[in-house]
Amino acid sequence: MEPDKNTKSAAYYTSFYKHDVDEKRRVQVPAKWRRDGELVEYTLVTWPQNREGTCLRVLPPGEMAKLMQQLEGLPNSDPTKVALKRYIGTESEGVTVDKAGRICLPERMAKAADITGEAMLVGLLDKFEIWNPARYERVKASDSMMAAEAMRLMG
Repeated sequence: MEPDKNTKSAAYYTSFYKHDVDEKRRVQVPAKWRRDGELVEYTLVTWPQNREGTCLRVLPPGEMAKLMQQLEGLPNSDPTKVALKRYIGTESEGVTVDKAGRICLPERMAKAADITGEAMLVGLLDKFEIWNPARYERVKASDSMMAAEAMRLMG
C-alpha cells in the first residue's frame, strides 16, 4: 500500500533537552519536535511517579486519542475506569505551542512537578515528559539500571 501523500510523517520525540523556564512558566519545545508553522495542542497530564516524584507527561493529539480509546475499552464494571477518567480529567490541561515554539505550564502543574527555573524535556518516542532536572537525574539513573534487562526482553 502506498503512503497517503497528504499524511504528515509522525513526530518522534527522541533525546533530552534542558531549557529555561521563564517568569510566565513558558518552556521551549525543541525545534526537532515541532513542525514549522504548525500550532499543535498538546495535553499535559500531571504524571505521578513512585519515589522519583511527579513529572508532566505531554501527549500529542494522536496519543491523547489512544489514551481515550484505552479508557473507553475498559469494562464499565471495572472501578478503576471511572477513577482513571476522573484523575486524567482533573489532572490534565490542553496547551498550544505558540509562534515562538513554547508552551506555558499551568501554575498548579508546574508546582506539582517542582518545575521552576529550568526543565528537562525527555523524549519517550511517541510522547515526551517535562521534569525538574534533579528529579530527572534520579529517574535516569534508575532507568539505566533497568535498561539492560529491558533490552534483553526485546531480543
